[in-house]
Amino acid sequence: MRRIGDQEKCFITFEAGPTHNGLETAKGLAEVAANAGGDAIKFQIVDADKLVSDREQMFSYDILVDKNTGETKTVSEPLYDLLKRRMLSHKEWLELKKYCDKLGLAFFATVTFEEELELVKQMNCDTIKIASADINHFPFLRLAARTGLNVQIDTGNATMGDVEAAVDVIRSEGNNDIIIHHCPPGYPAIPSAINLRVIPTLKNIYNLPVAYSDHSPGWDKTIAAIALGANLVEKTITFDRTTRSVEHMFSLEPNDATEFVKTVREVGLALGGPRRIMTPEERKHRVAYRRSTFLAADAPAGTNVKDLKVDFRRPGWGMGPDEFERCADMKLRQPLPKGHMLAQSDIG
Repeated sequence: MRRIGDQEKCFITFEAGPTHNGLETAKGLAEVAANAGGDAIKFQIVDADKLVSDREQMFSYDILVDKNTGETKTVSEPLYDLLKRRMLSHKEWLELKKYCDKLGLAFFATVTFEEELELVKQMNCDTIKIASADINHFPFLRLAARTGLNVQIDTGNATMGDVEAAVDVIRSEGNNDIIIHHCPPGYPAIPSAINLRVIPTLKNIYNLPVAYSDHSPGWDKTIAAIALGANLVEKTITFDRTTRSVEHMFSLEPNDATEFVKTVREVGLALGGPRRIMTPEERKHRVAYRRSTFLAADAPAGTNVKDLKVDFRRPGWGMGPDEFERCADMKLRQPLPKGHMLAQSDIG
């Protein structure tokens, strides 16, 4: 398992929980994630029969009608039906985990019941994801913490007080291996509700890795989150954004997923570190673009530097303008002709 934190490359998780509809499509999306260069793929281990008490409870979300025009529309369906599509048997989850291992992908999963915690442990996962809806489910948070595994918590519609309470509960069980996800509400999230500036706030308060779960089209918000310090980013993937189901419309298709990873890696390199450090190659090249001091007239030996007639021209192999000013009260050692590029050895 790769480390996640400020001294590490941004960790890229592709979410496939809401966009698969069975084992084969789940495997296919894992292949997309691996081919794109992702670090992990995440699913949602859910038992709709056990979780949803009202099978007629409706859930509304937007779908993409036309990629060219960007036309969308809002649809509704029973929450039970939506979650049912994501269900796999224990045997299928084990098979999928093995398949992801073969692809070199870390396997992350959101879990909702104690038996799913046991399944995650059985699969030798390194982490457990807790849905934002369960941020106040303290009994379940305690169980997750007691596994000793890393615990990722989604924050969704949670207040800062909710986040603090959840972190305190996990830490009270002796587990400080926590990642806090800034997960704006909405499918898709609206820009005014995303509030990316909370990322450094969370990092400063808790001294924990902070992730950003991007529920908006494109990946400009993800890049902004990385610039603000996000240690992990999570982005949903799909085979087709026009699929009539939740979260597909703002997900990445295979080609986009590859470009997404490339962009994240380039941004990570571009961000660099807090110190301005030049490489030897950069130092070498900068001299060619800087200026040296050239004599604009012949000068006899003993002339004060401040009395010399000079021009400042490229390249910068000789005495720079800054050095010339510092040496104003010194004198020429020998007579020098017009056009001579002044050097430190010429004065004393």
